[in-house]
Amino acid sequence: MAKKNAFYAQSGGVTAVINASACGVIETARKNKDQIGKVYAGRNGIIGALTEDLIDTSKESARTIAALRHTPSGAFGSCRYKMKSLVDNRREYERLIEVFAAHNIGYFFYNGGGDSADTCLKVSQLSKATGYPIQAIHVPKTVDNDLPITDNCPGFGSVAKYIALSTKEASFDVASMCKTSTKVFVLEVMGRHAGWIAAAGGLASTEDCDLPVIILFPEVNFNQTKFLAQVKAKVKKYGYVSIVVSEGVHDRSGKFLADAGTTDSFGHAQLGGVAPVIANMVRAKLGYKYHWAVADYLQRAARHISSKSDVEQAYAVGEAAVKLALQGKNSVMPTIVRTSNSPYRWKIGEAKLSKVANVEKMMPKNFISKNGFGITKKCREYLEPLIRGEDYPPYGKDGLPKYVQPKNVGVKKKLKDFKVKL
Repeated sequence: MAKKNAFYAQSGGVTAVINASACGVIETARKNKDQIGKVYAGRNGIIGALTEDLIDTSKESARTIAALRHTPSGAFGSCRYKMKSLVDNRREYERLIEVFAAHNIGYFFYNGGGDSADTCLKVSQLSKATGYPIQAIHVPKTVDNDLPITDNCPGFGSVAKYIALSTKEASFDVASMCKTSTKVFVLEVMGRHAGWIAAAGGLASTEDCDLPVIILFPEVNFNQTKFLAQVKAKVKKYGYVSIVVSEGVHDRSGKFLADAGTTDSFGHAQLGGVAPVIANMVRAKLGYKYHWAVADYLQRAARHISSKSDVEQAYAVGEAAVKLALQGKNSVMPTIVRTSNSPYRWKIGEAKLSKVANVEKMMPKNFISKNGFGITKKCREYLEPLIRGEDYPPYGKDGLPKYVQPKNVGVKKKLKDFKVKL
């Protein structure tokens, strides 16, 4: 029997280091060419599998694949598409089997967050349900850092570094202007239900550089009176304050402060921007002049300032995914296991997808200060190692990073067209 090919796809919001995981998968598969044939990538995630829109990564040079390690975003395209259960949409799963069989695919590597873990779990169940042999391994990725079991998630460390750095630099800017101008700077960051990214803003203030920072977490119900009192106290003491607010901040009733009244393709509430809501509240109630910004794509695309540990871990989980598959594993996810804080040490472990899919890891209570507006020493000890070290991409003569754009040569289709309702 011919050796099986592999399918790799990227899912959900991309990160500065998801391509490092792709690099880990492809390079490791190439090192094991006696057991794995070609690695096909799905163009735009699982959509590429359903529509038989496959990319032949064997057409890329070793240099191009290696350059993925320092290139941001998703080199093969991503998607936000959550497959329904086998019972609710059996035809989609039958289609996957048809595509896998047509291209001799026996390994499935899905690189994403919680919803992607759910999709990967469903694909892993295809062997039992249909009799087709397929090993599905989830490759963890999410800037939200909300996957369970793993100590942290590849993609988060670099976003945390970006937010900590941006908060620090913006605070210096506001400090210089607060006497006659801006007194409040509001930075909106990602994080629908978990405040890990917002917490990173707390790293801006250190023992040798005391900065006034207020953090608004999704885990803490927003109380306008307490918040405004905190803002007023900080401005009175320092002359200014920086506020880092998670997009998912909500009141006691659970209503998001930035709920736009619409939903995305996953059924999640579409959030319309909480920074201006907070900034206008401060102006209306306290009269302070403000500036606000939304980190948005910038925070997850900033490969130029990625943390070294994040890049190394992103590559490692991609490499580990292939090794787990070659060991005969199915329905698992490689995890990051912290073995020491000082010095920071970690290793690769594994978790069953049934324990990962559809489970969100929130900020522990002991990571949030008693007043609900800052981080604790324990949180700082957790976060700091994840942003340490630099892994700068190579720069060209034009002063810009040299990122790679793969050719992404398509694979000839063998089946009839299949429409996917997006």
